[in-house]
Amino acid sequence: MNYFAYGSNMNWEQMQRRCPSSRFVCVGRLSGYRFAIARHSRLRKCGTANIIADGTSVVWGVVYDVADPDLCVLDGFEDGYRRETVLVYPANDGRRPIAAVAYVAPNEPQAPPTSAEYRRLLLEGAVYWNLPLDYVAMLEKLATA
Repeated sequence: MNYFAYGSNMNWEQMQRRCPSSRFVCVGRLSGYRFAIARHSRLRKCGTANIIADGTSVVWGVVYDVADPDLCVLDGFEDGYRRETVLVYPANDGRRPIAAVAYVAPNEPQAPPTSAEYRRLLLEGAVYWNLPLDYVAMLEKLATA
């Protein structure tokens, strides 16, 4: 199943530990959503990434192919999130979207800032997969506790 990672699961090392079956498909953009630290993770004890519907924004991330049993394992890490099917446009072919699941949580306007460790995972993933430089710069500016 295709999975769109926009948070710490963009980090390839973390993704391989969590889901050994995962295989890189493409870098992709999700139109009509914006990225935000808008979820308080009880597992990480900090603010974590979420995507929020916004007709004018774009979220960049990574599409992986993940076996169903590993996706079930991933569900356990995605505390408070639910799977939602989204259409992701591959960076190398912006005309034909592919369906993927993404983890989405209710927006928490009072979510705490993220941690330096979580931001590090985001940035390492974004740099490793060569996400657009302006998007990487946005991630670098995330406030940490």
